[in-house]
Amino acid sequence: IPQDPMDFEWSYWIEWGRERILWLLAGHLLVSQVSRLLVEKYKPWCLMVYGMAACWLLLGIKGFAVILLHAAVSFAVAQFQLSLLTWLCSLILLSTLRIPTVEETKRKWYDTENEYYLLLFTVSVRCLFCTSFSLEYCWHGPTQKSSHSFPWMLAYVFYYPTFHNGPLMNFDEFSKQMRRQEAFSVKSNLSILIVGIIRIFFWWCLAELMIHLMYIHALYSSALPLESASYWALGGLALAQVLFFYVKYLVLYGVPALLLQMDGLKPPALPCCVSLMHSFTKMWRLVLIAFQTLLVCCFTYRYIYVPMGGSQSSLLGMLFSTALTFAFVSYWHGGQSYLWYWGALNWFGVIVENGIKRILSISLIQDLI
Repeated sequence: IPQDPMDFEWSYWIEWGRERILWLLAGHLLVSQVSRLLVEKYKPWCLMVYGMAACWLLLGIKGFAVILLHAAVSFAVAQFQLSLLTWLCSLILLSTLRIPTVEETKRKWYDTENEYYLLLFTVSVRCLFCTSFSLEYCWHGPTQKSSHSFPWMLAYVFYYPTFHNGPLMNFDEFSKQMRRQEAFSVKSNLSILIVGIIRIFFWWCLAELMIHLMYIHALYSSALPLESASYWALGGLALAQVLFFYVKYLVLYGVPALLLQMDGLKPPALPCCVSLMHSFTKMWRLVLIAFQTLLVCCFTYRYIYVPMGGSQSSLLGMLFSTALTFAFVSYWHGGQSYLWYWGALNWFGVIVENGIKRILSISLIQDLI
């Protein structure tokens, strides 16, 4: 049965995975386990060197140089210890990905469009990692600066399981867990690996069945079947698409999460099933926070929403911090007009739900209820 060709993301990463990325991840696993067994103290540096080599192999020397340059510029700006300056630097670096002349120059480095897109996706995600390191550097006192050195930044930025597609792990968590030295057991690690592979294989089979039998994205790409469908059918299609999105990211994030476990790190939680959610706000915090399409939401929650006051601030403060969060999400994804509409509608949904919650918490309303 031919598969639905309209889900670009699934086809793209599965193709890259089969060709090279899975083999490079297997190489990372080998280097990690050997270094844990023989030279635990130097594990971060072994993995950093491997990540750099893998980046060079896949993206070429020019792609490697772009990522190294982004890291160096971010680190240099972080020395001023000004969060606002760090944010300005991050936005400028991110904006360089959308300059037509720069885009054309980078395209000429590669033989195929897929190779250029791999660089684009990788640099976009690396921007978040560089910003995470820089902001954590700004927030820490002089006594903790030694743990925020440039080599540690490179170990974080070039950590291969999260390199191309995430998930995001903030620098403090990465550094703290990577420094921790634990007793290494080949037997327990092997059992974690086997169980993890079986689980990911099951999710992959389920995603492949959905994409070969349901044709959700092909239906969405044509106006005719949507116009003739009933509202119940449209609702079913919307639910099916979201459920496929969920299963897809169980695979795409399940693989790096398994490797993080094998490295002795605690991976970010995998997405919860959207069918279990009844709160729009909770969905943003627990479900979408784990997806690549909304990978950046985890980042914005820690580095924009909370520092700006979030739910602890006044009503206007909450409106502003939430708007900034969705604005950055929309800009990071490309800044096209439909993304701004999407961000505005999500912002409106969160605000309405929080507004109703505040109204219902008034004692008079509680008594009436």
